[in-house]
Amino acid sequence: MRAALSVASECAPLVKTGGLADVVGALPGALAPMGWGLVTLLPGYPRVMAALGGAHPVMEWAELFGGPARLWAGTGAGLRLLVLEAAHLYERPGSPYLDAEGEPWPDNDRRFAALALAAARVAHEGADGWHPEVLHLHDWQAGLAPVYLRAGGPQGPGCLFTIHNMAFHGLSPGRRRAALALPEAGFNPEGYEYHGQISPLKAGIVYADHVTTVSPTYAHEITTPEFGAGLDGVMRAREGAVSGILNGIDTDLWNPATDPDIHPFRSPRGKAANRARLMAEFALPEGPGPLCVVVSRMTGQKGLDLLLEALPALLSRGGRLAVLGTGDRALERAWRARAEAEPGLGVMVGFDEALSRRMFAGADAVLVPSRFEPCGLTQLCALRYGAIPLVSRVGGLNDTVIDANPAALLAGVATGVTFAPVTSHALAHALARLCALHADADIWARMQRRAMASPGGWERSAPDYAALYTRVARPPA
Repeated sequence: MRAALSVASECAPLVKTGGLADVVGALPGALAPMGWGLVTLLPGYPRVMAALGGAHPVMEWAELFGGPARLWAGTGAGLRLLVLEAAHLYERPGSPYLDAEGEPWPDNDRRFAALALAAARVAHEGADGWHPEVLHLHDWQAGLAPVYLRAGGPQGPGCLFTIHNMAFHGLSPGRRRAALALPEAGFNPEGYEYHGQISPLKAGIVYADHVTTVSPTYAHEITTPEFGAGLDGVMRAREGAVSGILNGIDTDLWNPATDPDIHPFRSPRGKAANRARLMAEFALPEGPGPLCVVVSRMTGQKGLDLLLEALPALLSRGGRLAVLGTGDRALERAWRARAEAEPGLGVMVGFDEALSRRMFAGADAVLVPSRFEPCGLTQLCALRYGAIPLVSRVGGLNDTVIDANPAALLAGVATGVTFAPVTSHALAHALARLCALHADADIWARMQRRAMASPGGWERSAPDYAALYTRVARPPA
């Protein structure tokens, strides 16, 4: 078994705020049959430390960005782990990134620089006799690792950097580079500097041997000014070393036939009990149109402001909508206020994974009107549960949903409804199309069956990752 170190700020089921955690948690199991043994390096958040079993220390720092630290090797949730325990950085309430007021922790730069520095040290020295051939870094939180890796000498494993969301640079002031132990030589436009600031995202892109992102369409989109978040030129310069590899979902965990949170089913007809339960949970009246759901962060990226504007196109045709999400306070208030005025709309602010599963199981359709979406896992879960995705034609949404246009319906391949451009007008037209499709019971049933049969697991993408690992791997000296 060949060795790789996966470095991330979250990993399901240990700690999760979004799809990044699902991917990091699933990759070890997906790549093991390909001959790659992954160890996952995580920050020592309280819930991660509590889940760590069979642990023993393998590395120590008397001082790591403000206090002592220790690296533990162990297991948790069936994964092989390295966990960086540093109470001054990670032992605090709130989410991995935000305090109780929803504001970013002011020391996030050093919290994740510490993770990157630990990754580089493991890459050079190994841990407890274990030496990785590949360093797989996820998003900006791990982006400084190749900078530290190069500063430590020319030897080391191959480096793969995966962009899960280009919108987040992890920026901090340029004056912080000495405090973060960053080499002065890299603070320039060809290195990790971005308009006078430190950009861990740019560092990962520039210094890694190869860059991946989580869908082929997104890999192209981020070379353009519209989606490149100010780094489109950097991405074009590295275009020959960039791959788009679709995310997958764990099809054992997301399985409507065995899911303990729902009434199990194997065909679309089995969704009826779940639909009735969902209608009751959100206190929605029956109607002739489709029962739609939204399970999402409430942010501008997710297009929920556009959906508010387009909502009459669904409700006027007898559709119903159940919304579960949290995020932007203004959007939360707007959706709550709209729900008070619309009997066909139910809104719950927050996140509850068991409830999200019940929503997928009971829904006729799932709405994902994102302005940009690197890959998206929501539509993959929806397909698995026979809920027809209505999605904007961007990123991984474009790569995973086949629009129910006349040609696709005639060929028998349609699995959803897509729309472009990402405007409230185009979304309203797509909602009208969705309602028309739902009104034809035969067409709808065929689409649901195709949706449930769609490939959404890691079997299509794991070989691509394994091939990349093999390409960039550098065995320990």
